[in-house]
Formats: sequence, structure tokens, C-alpha cells
Amino acid sequence: MHSLPSHVKILAVLSFVLVVVSTPITYWPAFVGFLILVIASSLAGKISVLTLSKRALIEVPFIFFAVLMPFVGTGERFELGPFNLYRDGLLAGLSIVAKGTLGVLSAVILSTTTTAREILRGLERLRLPLIMVQIASFMLRYINVISDEMERMRIARQSRGFDATGIKHWKVIATSAAALFIRSYERGERVHLAMLSRGFDGELPHTEVKSVGYSAWLRALSIPAFALLISIFFRMNG
Repeated sequence: MHSLPSHVKILAVLSFVLVVVSTPITYWPAFVGFLILVIASSLAGKISVLTLSKRALIEVPFIFFAVLMPFVGTGERFELGPFNLYRDGLLAGLSIVAKGTLGVLSAVILSTTTTAREILRGLERLRLPLIMVQIASFMLRYINVISDEMERMRIARQSRGFDATGIKHWKVIATSAAALFIRSYERGERVHLAMLSRGFDGELPHTEVKSVGYSAWLRALSIPAFALLISIFFRMNG
């Protein structure tokens, strides 16, 4: 899995997510099958289930409102213990949680088995607009630059006896953040001028990519193909 070309993996993940999203939540056994496929892919990529679960926690803030959906809405209602729930809201909430979780897990597997640089190259090979690929590339580079600058500024403040303990220190933190982003902007200008002086013409250089064989496509697309078969099976027998 780690050795597969990045654009092949991106296309496989997008195909899998498309199958998951197009499957109604009422066919819940299909989603159990989807989850098994995701876990099998994780184990094939030597990613532990614990690591996969920890990195998927990023979706928790986004599914918070889905938990509230069964309590609001219209239509048929039923009681579940002390709660009075709407059926349509419950199905919609479960759909968002199940499909969102599977999508996030798939993205985690992709990001764990593929470097950021390879993902950008894969998007370029999939004909994503070049300007968007370049923006994403510079964004990733400057995230690392800003992180390093923040760490150095934190060490410098602590070496001078500064310790943020309350709201009265927020002014110092805000001033540091403003200085940080001004420096980043100035550095971006200098980097752009340096690139132009070295002949940058709007396209980032890259090495030649070998053609992808049928076996790589077959391995990558086997997961969305199995997911499609699972979805069709439960639709026909639902």
C-alpha cells in the first residue's frame, strides 16, 4: 500500500467514499462491511487500529451537531427511554456520523501511507488546477516555518522570565502572533523574488513519473470495487 502511486490511492479513496455516500443508511449491514474493508486496508498498510482511531478523532467537533439532529425536526416521533426522538432526524444523524467516520478513516489511511509531497504530485497528475496545487504546496511549507518560528518565540519569552498565567498576558501573546504573521508575509515576498530570480515560470519542477501498471490499479481499486459489491448486495436483498 505504501508503494502505490499517490494519484492511484487518491482515486481509490474518492471512489470508496463515493460508494459509501451513495448507500442509504437504512442498509446498515453494508456499513459494517465498509468498516471491515477500512480496517483490513489499515492492517494491510501496517497501521494499527489504535493509531487509526486516534487520528480520526479530528472529526469529533464536526459530528457534534449530528448528535442533536434526532431531537429536532418533523415527522414521526418515538420514545427511547426518557428521550422523544424524530425518526428522520435520527436516520440523518446516523448517516452523517457513519459516512463521515468512514470518510475520515479513509483519509487517515491515505495521509499515513502517503507523504504530503506525494499527495500534491498525485493531485497534479489527476489534473487538479496547477495554481491550487501550488497554493497547497506553499501552505504546507509555511505551516512548518510558522511552527518553528512560534517555538523559537516561545523559548525566547520563557528565557526572559515570561509565563502566561492569565488574561493580563494575552496582550503579549497577541503582539507576538501579529509579529509572527508580519514576518511570514515578508519572508514570503523574499522567497517569491528569489524564485523569480532563479527562473520560476509558474510551474514547480518535478521528476519524471513512471507509468503505472495494471497491477497497481487492480490493487488500489479492489477496495472500492468490494465496497460497491457490498452495497449492491444489500440493496438487492434489503
